[in-house]
Amino acid sequence: MEPGILAALGARAAPSAWLFARCQTPPWHDRGPMIQMFHVYKAYPGDPPSLSDINLTIAKGEFVFLTGPSGAGKTTLLKLIFCAEKATRGQILVGGRNIARIRESAVPYLRRNVGVVFQDFKLLPHRTVADNVAFTLDVLGVPRAECRERVMKMLKQVGLQHKASSLPLRLSGGEQQRVVIARALVNDPTILLADEPTGNLDPALTLEIMDLLMDVNVRGATVVVATHDATLLERYGKRTLRLEAGRIVSDEDGIKAARRMAAG
Repeated sequence: MEPGILAALGARAAPSAWLFARCQTPPWHDRGPMIQMFHVYKAYPGDPPSLSDINLTIAKGEFVFLTGPSGAGKTTLLKLIFCAEKATRGQILVGGRNIARIRESAVPYLRRNVGVVFQDFKLLPHRTVADNVAFTLDVLGVPRAECRERVMKMLKQVGLQHKASSLPLRLSGGEQQRVVIARALVNDPTILLADEPTGNLDPALTLEIMDLLMDVNVRGATVVVATHDATLLERYGKRTLRLEAGRIVSDEDGIKAARRMAAG
C-alpha cells in the first residue's frame, strides 16, 4: 500500500471505543459535543496565522457548513480535526478526547472513524475505482465478499457502478470526486469532513451528492462541509460558520449566511 494514503486513512489497528459512540435521537441540547475547539491558533513559520482564536462546539449528529473566501482557513480547520496538522496553540477535543495530547500511535484510531473528502482526491492512480473505494475496508480487514458488496452499493449510490473497473486517470474530474466521496462513506464514518466536495460537479450532481451527505447525517454522523457555494447554504439552511482571515466572524443558519454573502 502507498504510505501517504495509508497514513491519511490510518493503519490497521483495533477500533477506538471512544469515537464509536453514535448519536441516537435525543434533542439537540441533550446531544453531547463531538468536536470542540478552545482558543485554537495555527501558524506556519514566516506567515500570518492561518487560524486565530478559534472557539467552537459541534454537536454529535450535527451538520455544519464552513464558508469564507479562499485562504480564510477552512481547509486548515478541517486538517486540525483530522490530525493532519497540529494546532500551534489551544485545545481540540474530538469525541471528548483531547487530540493535542494523544500519542501518535493513537491517531489511526481517530482516523478510522473519520471519513474525509480530500480536495486533491488522493486516489491511487494504478488501482481501479473499486479498489480505491475498498481501500479503507481492506485496511480494516473486512471480508472480501462483504467488501465487494459494500463497495458496489456505494458506487451505485454515487452513479459510478459502471466505472468499477476503470482507472482514476480515465475518469473526469467530477467522476474522480465521486470516487473520493464513495471512499469516505463506505465505512459509515462517525464524522465526515468534506473539503469542497461539489466543487467539480454540475448542479444536478451537486444536489445528488449533497443529499447523500445529508442522508449520512440523518443516520447519525457528524458532518462538516467546507464550501464557497451560497446556493447550498440557502437550500439546506444548516448552521454555517464563516471564516475570514483565520477567524470565525459569524455563526448562523445557512439562509442568513447566503443572504449575507449575496449582499457582499
